Formats: sequence, C-alpha cells, structure tokens
Amino acid sequence: MESILIFFTLCGLLFVLKYKRLNMKSPWALTYLVIASICLTMATCVKYVGLLSWFLSLWIICRDFWVNHLGDKRLSDFTIFLCVVLRCIITFSISIAIYFSVFFIHLIILNKAGPHDSVMTSAFQASLEGGLASITKGQPLHVSHGSQITLRHTHGRTCWLHSHTHVYPIKYADKRGSSHQQQVTCYTFKDVNNWWIVKRPERNTLAVENTKNPDGIKHGDIIQLVHGMTSRALNSHDVAAPVSPQNQEVSCYIDYNVSMPAQNLWKVEIINRDQFGDVWQAINSQVILIHLNSTQALKFSGRQLPDWGFNQHEVVTDKIIFQDDTVWNVEEHRYTKSENEKERERELVAAEMIPSKGTKLGLWERFWELQYKIIFASPNTQNVHSHMYSSEPLDWPLMVRGVAYWLSEHDNGQIHLLGNIVVWYSSTLCLLLYISFFVFYLLRQRRQIYDLSLDEWEQFKTIGEVLVVGYGLHYIPYFFIDRTLFLHHYLPALVFKILLCAAFLQHLANTVKTKLVPRFIFHLSLCIWILSVMYVFKKFIVFSYGTTPLTSKEVFKLRWKDTWDFIIHKP
Repeated sequence: MESILIFFTLCGLLFVLKYKRLNMKSPWALTYLVIASICLTMATCVKYVGLLSWFLSLWIICRDFWVNHLGDKRLSDFTIFLCVVLRCIITFSISIAIYFSVFFIHLIILNKAGPHDSVMTSAFQASLEGGLASITKGQPLHVSHGSQITLRHTHGRTCWLHSHTHVYPIKYADKRGSSHQQQVTCYTFKDVNNWWIVKRPERNTLAVENTKNPDGIKHGDIIQLVHGMTSRALNSHDVAAPVSPQNQEVSCYIDYNVSMPAQNLWKVEIINRDQFGDVWQAINSQVILIHLNSTQALKFSGRQLPDWGFNQHEVVTDKIIFQDDTVWNVEEHRYTKSENEKERERELVAAEMIPSKGTKLGLWERFWELQYKIIFASPNTQNVHSHMYSSEPLDWPLMVRGVAYWLSEHDNGQIHLLGNIVVWYSSTLCLLLYISFFVFYLLRQRRQIYDLSLDEWEQFKTIGEVLVVGYGLHYIPYFFIDRTLFLHHYLPALVFKILLCAAFLQHLANTVKTKLVPRFIFHLSLCIWILSVMYVFKKFIVFSYGTTPLTSKEVFKLRWKDTWDFIIHKP
C-alpha cells in the first residue's frame, strides 16, 4: 500500500507547488489546487498517513499566503478574504466528497462476508451476505426470559462470553487464593459453551411458552445468566481476578456449601436505547451488565489466562462502568423450547437457524462504524509486539533491519524488504549536511556575510520548507505511536529524504560550477556514487522478486550487516 500512498502523496505535493508558483488571481491556480486536493485525499483514503501530507501541504500554502500575499498592498482586504474563502470551500468540499465516495463505493461493492469481517460488530457482520447473516437471519429480535443467547464483546477483540466445567485453581502462581468456582472467559471461536440462557430471578421455568409475545427484558431489569451446558449462573464475588488482581473475579457459581452465597444478579444497561428502544434486542442493542452486589460492570480485560485457563481471555468486573470493554451485544439468539436439561443441551449442540430475511444496516451506520474501527480500535487487538522483524524508528535511518515476506520451498530464494544501502546512507548524510549548511549560512548572514544570492537563498530555504519539514512530519510521529512498527512505515519519509539528497547535490553542483578543480572532483564523486547505486541494486535485486534460486552461501554473502535477518533453509 505504501507505493500507492507515495504516488498520490507526491502527485498532490507537485500540484501544491505548482499552485504556490502562480499568482492568486490566476485561474490555473484553482485548477492545480483542485488536482492537489484530489490526490492528497486519495492518499488519505489509502492510509491515514496521507493526513501528514495534507498537513505539509497546508503548511506550504499558509506560509506562502502569509509571506507573499497577505502583505500585498495591490490586493484589497475583501479580495484576499474572498480568495481565502473560495479556496477553503473548494479544498474541503472536494476532499470530503471524495473521501465519503471512496468508502461508500467500497461498502456497496464489498457486500459479502469474508474471513476478516469478525473485527466488525455483530450488526455490521449480519448486514453482509453469507457468514453471520446466514446464521442470524430469521432469529427472534427481542431478548426475553428463556432466551438462549451468545454474548459478543462489541468493541476491540472479537470474542464471546464463555464458560466450561473447569474451575479456577485454588491458588495462583503468586500464591493468591481464588474462589475455586467455574471459570468464565472470553473465547475467540464459536463454541457450544458460548451459549447462555437469560432468566428472571423470580421465575424457575426457562421455556418460552408464548414466542409471539415473550416476556421481553428491558433497560434496568435484573436478570440471571445461566450457562447453557452446565446450568450454572454467571456470578462474581469479592475475590481478585486471576490476571488482573485490581478487578473482581467472574465465575459460574458452584455451591460448595460454604459461607460464600451466590451473587448472580445482573442489571441490564442498554446504552444505545435512544436508537433501538428500551427492550433488549439481538444484534442491535449494546448492553452493559452491572453486577448488583458490587455495582461493577462485566468487562473483557484483554489479558490472557495461563495454561489452566486454556490461554483464553480473562473476564472481570470493573468499577468504571462506561468504557468500550464493558459493552456486549447478543449475536445469536433463539428461544428455549424445553424445561428438560438434556433436551436443552441437544438444542444448543444441534439447533440451526433457518434464514428468512437479512439484517439491514444503513450505509451511514456502516461508514461510521468502519471509521471508528480504523481510528479507535485498540492496539492490543491489532498488533503483535514480539514480531521478529519489527523495528524502532531509531533503526530506520541506518536500515538496521528489513522485513521478510516470502521464502521459496525449494531453495533459499526469497522476497525481503531491504533498501539500497548506498541511497539510504547517502540520503541520511545529505539530511545532516543540509541542516549543517543551513545553520552555517544563517550564522554567516548574521555576520553580514552573504555566500548565496537572494534567489539562491530562497531556493535553498524552500528545499528545507518542503523536504525537511515533510521528512520530519512523516518520521517523528512514529516515536509517539504505541504499536508494532516495521521498516515499511519509514518509506513515505524516505521519499522526502531521497528528494532532499538530489536537491542538496544540485546545490553543491551550483556552488562549484565556476571552479574547475572542485567541479571535477564533484562530478567524479557523483559518477562513483551512481555506479555504486547501480551495483548495489543489481546485487540485491534477487530479494525484490524472489525468482532467483539462492544457496545458503549466497545469502550469507549478501548479509552486509549483522542485524539483517535473512531466512535460510536448514540443511
């Protein structure tokens, strides 16, 4: 995706610079601004890193306006105001229209379920053809006393409230004691042990006798959740959770005939009742289950249990009621038909919903959910913090580590993301040299010594305003991002550094063009540099396409740095 992102980014910046060169009154200026807005918005649609290019473009436009136009006495205040308003309207209206259109086209065309749609909410998945929609079509809408349900963690990691016959260990590894009750977890796969039965505390029957007019559960009602396969109620005691001791443990209650009575009452809090009403609905209603005794909310902690918990995810209660990890929704739903426990188990294992009609979710609802997932999805659900090819921003300027993509089954031919080390190190050196020269020129000018003409100095400054600022905008933010990073995240910043290298070499060429010996040395060095770039490109092209069979010795010869981790088949 980086190649498409870079293409639209550079196209956008090219037309921003063309716009900058023209007077505000020129009609071509507006044309260039429109094209720049289209390109930069397309870059943002590819990856949100494109927003950084937007910031760079706004910096270029605003600075140019401040320096060259705001102080122009030939333009009246009203003319300047109209020009600014017109350009803002054009820029933002085009950008917003393109951004919405791209996602709407995406949602209209991609209307079938796929292998990765589980990251979306149940309502979103149920609106797609196939997948969850084939399961939930035709199921009852309103959750009532006697409803058999699966409860899905709505935001972040996809998992379902789960229990099994195993109990918490009497003592944990840190010597803390547990309640020794039946384990309750959040399981990331569909399983018969994900089924629960909703029960009113004052009623002893579970079967739904009147399916046309069921006893619906409403916002604020008190319920019990009975585990379908073990018939034990969801419970919580004042006992520290196994992995998150600051929270309270959640279990299914086993009566050991000790002084620990059941605390299995839960209050239903429907947080989107303004949209779907006070009655609890399958798929649509987002609920928080508040433990009546502790007034804490049922929460997915995001932590993994040890081997005794089969490495499933921990479920706890938390004093902070309103947060993403305390929100649940009913995904699959049917009414209990029998009071007999064995028959109920057979229902849960073998029952199948018959599709009748799809769940409808509008384009706007799907659009906003998709934006939420892209922007606010928890990093814990999307990243693997121990990836062997991950790297830190400080590693990137010197290309400490690449990224392996593919290895041939028959030999050591492979595809490995690795830049041209000559270009990489040269551009890093030119960045440092440009900053040094810039400071040097400023100090000399302060002493009333002018090494460059006014035009040459303006051109040298523009290089920094565009390329150095662009490099910083695309590089520095990664120092503050808490997620797994790879070398490919550096590529948008690298483009600015390579362009800066070319611009700085041109500046050196202009500086020595009138001096014979320095000019000869410069051109000779430049030829050697170009030949070096071509040699390294030819040497490492085997890692670009993976079509060249390699032996282990040939791979080792290409390992010019100890930190480059190439993959080699074991002999």
